[in-house]
Amino acid sequence: MALLQSMGAKSVPVVSKGTEFVFAQSIGDVAEFLGLDVDTSPTLSPAELVEMYDLILETAVRHIRQIPDDQLGGQILDRERSYRELTYHIFRITEALIDCANGEELTVSYYHDIPPADMQTFEQIAAFGDGVRAQLKEWWTSYPHKNGDAIVDTYFGEKPLHEVLERSTWHSGQHGRQLVMAMEEFMDITPDRPLTAADYVGLPLPDKVWDE
Repeated sequence: MALLQSMGAKSVPVVSKGTEFVFAQSIGDVAEFLGLDVDTSPTLSPAELVEMYDLILETAVRHIRQIPDDQLGGQILDRERSYRELTYHIFRITEALIDCANGEELTVSYYHDIPPADMQTFEQIAAFGDGVRAQLKEWWTSYPHKNGDAIVDTYFGEKPLHEVLERSTWHSGQHGRQLVMAMEEFMDITPDRPLTAADYVGLPLPDKVWDE
């Protein structure tokens, strides 16, 4: 990481060649950097992504309400992020997207935010999620650039909103998948109506729930 920082990289993942690098947050940037002739544009329309995002958030809220509070400080697979932080993070990603669409720069600090000190139960996190879900619907209803071609500022460069919307959708979705796995394998909880591969069709999700 020290080498990457010396090259100017402020976060990971990145793809590097020699002393050059590109943030891996944008698959299109990675393909161009590697000289690959592939189409990396989003498969789903902005409207379809927002609909899928709402389903992902609705499902996450439902699952969070199943988890007892004695799991708040638990961690999965030696990760530094607790279940309290993971569940909050799912919705903070959405808030970052909305702020970005409304003219704020999407900085990496959004993804390192931790829950407020007074958010100490899973019910409080679920209620927060309900509120974020309402924010997403309200934003999309009034947002004028529904073709997604507006250019927004992010820590990995100026990007079309369509690309950032797709990335945010699968980012929250991937953490939702991780939560389901944690419930099943580490908490002995059967998730209520978990999403299936069919629900994620069109999103560039990784095959694995966790990297190795």
